[in-house]
Amino acid sequence: MIRLAKQTDIDDVEKIFDEILDTPEMVRTTNWLKDGYPTRADAQKALDAGTLYVGEDETGRLYGAVNLNHIQPPEYAKIPWKIEPECGGDEVLVIHTLCIRPGCAGKGYGREFVAFSEQLAREKGCKVIRLDTYEGNKPAESLYASLGYTLAGKTLFHFQNVIWETLICMEKKM
Repeated sequence: MIRLAKQTDIDDVEKIFDEILDTPEMVRTTNWLKDGYPTRADAQKALDAGTLYVGEDETGRLYGAVNLNHIQPPEYAKIPWKIEPECGGDEVLVIHTLCIRPGCAGKGYGREFVAFSEQLAREKGCKVIRLDTYEGNKPAESLYASLGYTLAGKTLFHFQNVIWETLICMEKKM
């Protein structure tokens, strides 16, 4: 079940971030940095904004988290968006920091989060979903492509003012 996060979830979300950053095979597909991004403060900021969602299994254990909002990073202006290129504001839902606890990978939870994101976008009347992912994160790129997301472009980001990286940007019409 995916639901809006509560304050009591922040410790578990931070643990998910740490587990990802402590797992060598996960670190190879991301350039997230321990104590750089993502952090507890990032999760708290999303929680405070009402945009942090968590996935919870039948035992009550959190298996993942995502930040869903309308914030397009400034670098998105460099991307030649093909679907609704002039969209902005509340017309665009952006998937940020979708992460699955390493021990829960391969169970379809990433697909579940994307389906949830798409349903939320439809409910909010969004015209398009956009996202970015590290160019070396082939599992994420493959997942999104298999779900109908198309590559719009890639560009250098100064991600969260912490990491310089080339990110690929993808989109899907709602």
